[in-house]
Amino acid sequence: MKLAIAFDVYGTLIDTNGVLETLEALIGDRAEAFSRTWRDKQLEYSFRRGLMQRYLPFPVCTRQALEYCCAVHRVALTDGQKQRLMGAYGELPAFADVSAALAQLKASRHRLFAFSNGTREAVGALLARAGIAGAFEGVVSCDDIGSFKPDPAVYAHLLEVSGVTADRAWLISGNPFDVIGARSAGWHAAWVRRSDDAVFDPWGIEPDCTIAGLAELSAVMPD
Repeated sequence: MKLAIAFDVYGTLIDTNGVLETLEALIGDRAEAFSRTWRDKQLEYSFRRGLMQRYLPFPVCTRQALEYCCAVHRVALTDGQKQRLMGAYGELPAFADVSAALAQLKASRHRLFAFSNGTREAVGALLARAGIAGAFEGVVSCDDIGSFKPDPAVYAHLLEVSGVTADRAWLISGNPFDVIGARSAGWHAAWVRRSDDAVFDPWGIEPDCTIAGLAELSAVMPD
């Protein structure tokens, strides 16, 4: 049976720091700290909603996290400026190594899926804008089941969609919580450690392999 390789989107294929240019134009040298808080809160809100079973789509988490950032960083943005930032989040760029790595894996006849907390519409638009939508057999969105990673039901959903067993599923993610979630669900997983400063959570649940970028991926994928 072929491998099903599920790629996390935000932070793995798509660079969430791509919003910095717009932020810098609006708030200057506070942009980097604001961007970090925004991303952290976006994820925190998804975790909390998953635990509480009070699901709302990922763009809502993103917008609410933006409102939090404005308050905590004491940044007064107009509604138009907030909408501009949300629009920038919908046009984030892919990392430079993504297109070639996906093409190489697809040539190896692996089955590739985009696997994201984001809605199918938002993820599809990002992949199309980056010119990589054609690499994937499909987009599997957590929105389908009304939960978020690392809920075990999310990983089970991808197995159902792809028709593979957990031992033939690989997650590729730059997010340690996602890697741990997949490994806990019985999958294989590769952690994409794009920064030397990135630290993996010390839970005793480790990735099968750690790579510095997607160019290394084909060398570590089994047949």
